[in-house]
This record gives sequence, structure tokens and C-alpha cells, in this order.
Amino acid sequence: QVQLVESGGGLVQAGRSLRLSCAASGRTFSRYAVGWFRQAPGKEREFVAAISSSGGITSYADSVKGRATISRDSAKNTVYLQMNSLKPEDTAVYYCAATVGVLSRRTMGYSYWGQGTQVTVSS
Repeated sequence: QVQLVESGGGLVQAGRSLRLSCAASGRTFSRYAVGWFRQAPGKEREFVAAISSSGGITSYADSVKGRATISRDSAKNTVYLQMNSLKPEDTAVYYCAATVGVLSRRTMGYSYWGQGTQVTVSS
């Protein structure tokens, strides 16, 4: 089992950057694929980015492609989501999720979820 804690959210102006972190407990975190999702008020949770257990494969939603980079540091049991050129429509609660096996772009593909971190982008 793994526990996930997100951090790094906050209030930023449009055009600026944020780096979100997903810190995991457990010595076997390197076996897990990790995804980032977000949920805006009144909307469904949507896929943002994902990274394979090895870090060799990544996937991005079209809405963030070219502006986001997902990476992982196995020594720190942490996955990062660097978001650049932020837009007001990026405002949401951002969640990280983990699963043993292949990465997924679907929420049902993940077994473990963090509590989320709020990102608010002002225009």
C-alpha cells in the first residue's frame, strides 16, 4: 500500500509557473505508475499527465501538452508536475494517484489517491 501527499499548489498569476509535488510513503514506490488529475468546481476529474514506474514513458493531456512536464525522483519517492504558462482554466484541485502496473489516463486505472492541492490562476 502507498500513501500520497500533494504539495506546491497556490495562487499564481496567469503566465507564471508552479511545481507540484507528490510525495509517497513505502519502499516500493518505484513499482508504481503515477498520474496527475485535476478537478475544477462543477466538473469531472480529468487527466493531466502520467509517468510510468521507470519514468521512461510519459503521457499528457492535450490541454497541457507543451506546458507541463511530469518527472519522478525515485530516491525521494516523489513525482513532480511542472506547470508553465499557467492559464485561468488551469484552476482546479490537483490530485496525484498511483497504481502498480502500466500508467493510465483514466481515474479508474489508479488504486491510491492523495487529498489534492489547490491551484488557482488569476487573470
